[in-house]
Amino acid sequence: MAGQIGVQARLEAASALCVRRGVRFTPLRRAVFELVLSAGGPVTAYELLERLRAGHRGATPATVYRALEFLLAARLVHKVESLSAFIPCIDDEQHDHAAQFFICARCGAVAEIEDRAVAQSLAQAAERLGFLVSASMVEVSGVCAACAAG
Repeated sequence: MAGQIGVQARLEAASALCVRRGVRFTPLRRAVFELVLSAGGPVTAYELLERLRAGHRGATPATVYRALEFLLAARLVHKVESLSAFIPCIDDEQHDHAAQFFICARCGAVAEIEDRAVAQSLAQAAERLGFLVSASMVEVSGVCAACAAG
């Protein structure tokens, strides 16, 4: 789980990034991002809604989904499709979102990497096929080191 100092630093960095991009990092968007950062692993929209309602009684599924859409577009979070859950993006403004995820089938932990060689291989394969890629995320299922050792 991210430490509180780490979470606060990430929130401030996200706020500054949004200012530079000219987009609004509203209190609600900030709250949802903080919940994703604090989750300690993948978190679903409905888990976020349940946690958000503690401080925002009127929160609805649409409220959470709109905030998540913003966070995805701002490249602050990723959606792990196979889990239908969200994780914070790696802390790197240079990150281009050609991410690869390793998902533990036992504990549910998700590790994100950005291997440009993998992304380039996929782009080359798509080009050979005449395939126009709109998004590229690789999800690899298996067992994390901690679960394998235990």
